[in-house]
Amino acid sequence: MRQKDKIRNWIGILLLIVVMAIPFFTPLQKYLSIPNEILTLANESRLDIPNFGDAVEVNATDDNVQAINSSEFHAKEPGDSKLFYEVAGLPVKKVNVSLLDDIKVIPGGQSIGVQLHTLGVLVVGHHLVNGKDEEASSPGEDAKIKVGDIILKINGKPIKNMEDVKPYVEKAGKKNKPLKLTVKRGKEKFSTKLQPVKDNKEKEYRIGLYIRDSAAGIGTMSFYEPKSKKYGALGHVISDMDTKKPIEIHDGTIVRSNVTSIEKGNNGTPGEKQAKFSMEKDKIGSITKNSPFGIFGELNSTIKNGKMDEPMSVGLSHEVKEGPAKILTVVDGEKVEEFDVEIVSSVPQKFPATKGMVIKITDPKLLKETGGIVQGMSGSPIIQDDKIVGAITHVFVNDPTSGYGVHIEWMLQEAGIDIYKKKDKQKAS
Repeated sequence: MRQKDKIRNWIGILLLIVVMAIPFFTPLQKYLSIPNEILTLANESRLDIPNFGDAVEVNATDDNVQAINSSEFHAKEPGDSKLFYEVAGLPVKKVNVSLLDDIKVIPGGQSIGVQLHTLGVLVVGHHLVNGKDEEASSPGEDAKIKVGDIILKINGKPIKNMEDVKPYVEKAGKKNKPLKLTVKRGKEKFSTKLQPVKDNKEKEYRIGLYIRDSAAGIGTMSFYEPKSKKYGALGHVISDMDTKKPIEIHDGTIVRSNVTSIEKGNNGTPGEKQAKFSMEKDKIGSITKNSPFGIFGELNSTIKNGKMDEPMSVGLSHEVKEGPAKILTVVDGEKVEEFDVEIVSSVPQKFPATKGMVIKITDPKLLKETGGIVQGMSGSPIIQDDKIVGAITHVFVNDPTSGYGVHIEWMLQEAGIDIYKKKDKQKAS
């Protein structure tokens, strides 16, 4: 009898725990209620509008550059119009939010040329050096330097570009002394020594590393705030084409870009814009941030798209509806045009996340010109009910007419534009 009583007591305790735990499963229930379209498309084979660096192809003639751009994303669960701050997954503060009354931005749509300068120099590969003994080796690899590492300093002096490296290599080689390198790998920094080796054929000292100090490509302007001239573009991070890692930038520049031709997208193959731009001319702004939500900085002066040049209200993620919308983008020259799209699904989000909408191109003219979403279109602003609600960022490889969009509120937040009116702050018990 005692054994049976114990069993009954344990069953009672377990049932009590289950009943008490039910409220905590609400977020999971919300997650499972994500529209089927998003879950289906998220699991399909697809190709991102490339990570800028991943697919950048640069053919330079004098100052003119032809290039393409790209993107990468991470899904987040749906939410509502409240911000939740969490520690170890437990809510500690709840903030009801609404938009500030005077927050308006001007939508973009312009094709832009982008050039980023890295923080230090980025290691993108190793190569062998044939020394005097005809033994091939990579001094950089011997020094435990890996692809993706960033060389910040040589002999205690900051390195800003590739031209800074050669004098140190020559001097160290001639004196037969190793270079003292300060290297950044992820969030960690470390020091190492590297001994340059004289190449037998070229008679020059080498370190056995391929390095890069910049990246270039094209994308689309998303918005700018008329008072501060802060802007956002692309809607995705720019990554190096070789390392596939986000580029840590020192600075950067955006310029006007002229779309010269478009390769149409087909099932299994995304299309791409081809454009020309000069980094020496038509500079329109600086780049100060490269984040998962795009590139951000300040414009030198106001710019116009010729379609929607008046300040426009902003739509938060929970205000976006399934149904008709518009995008602004360029398919020829520098002319910004307005095209019809459909918002297939939209996920109201509690937290900043790069993937919030599924967008389908419905405009007959755009489908004829491009076949759907193409590389170089990322950043094209999405307009619904006279509000800017997001930007295109992603294309599905099996259906180039469709892709993902990012909610505009997260891009505004990354740009440093305060859009929230916060009230009713309270601590969770």
